Amino acid sequence: MPRLALIHTVPALIPLFRPLVEQAMPGWQSYNVADESLLQDTIRDGAVGPATIRRLTGYVFGAAEAGADAIVVTCSTLGGIVDAIRPLLPTPLFRIDRGMALAAIGQGERIGVLATLPTTLEPTSCLVGEAARAAGRSCTVVERLCAGAFQTLMAGDRAGHDKAIRAAFTELAATVDVVVLAQASMAGALAGEMRDTAVPVLSSPELGIAYVAAQLGAIS
Repeated sequence: MPRLALIHTVPALIPLFRPLVEQAMPGWQSYNVADESLLQDTIRDGAVGPATIRRLTGYVFGAAEAGADAIVVTCSTLGGIVDAIRPLLPTPLFRIDRGMALAAIGQGERIGVLATLPTTLEPTSCLVGEAARAAGRSCTVVERLCAGAFQTLMAGDRAGHDKAIRAAFTELAATVDVVVLAQASMAGALAGEMRDTAVPVLSSPELGIAYVAAQLGAIS
């Protein structure tokens, strides 16, 4: 059975991804690697630093050497580094937010990017713009930072985190055709009634794993 390695910076997301992989990739066995310091150090430094790049590269190559048949990095903040590593690795390597970006550019020209960390806002916005250019589509990215929400979540206040995201979403949705949630940790904040809004809301976990499954199916 082929093996999928998922590299996380938020260990709490592991239970979120397990059923998504089981559903979308039933012929695959998955395992997880988690290192909170990758994201913590990036938040502290305000950017992905050399030490973080080295550690992530080590995890990726370590997973490949351990026999992983494909690797997914579930932290959107590190997406640009994943893109840089990919040409150096024979094993298929994916960033979790590419499927979301591709879905977004098919749903409108004004795409809102909502993030709770400034270090994630830029790489996600860049990815959406890159996907639009590659597809020959016109795209305007409208950024919105929900400052403080991630720290609220890390303090254990999920309700406060979700409330802040809902408020920011309401403001952003009034100006765009579709909203993407830049971090996998935001995926549950707009569940329920907020999913019934006129403006589509996209998150990376489900769309990302679906994209990985489609790509690996095409390779095989």
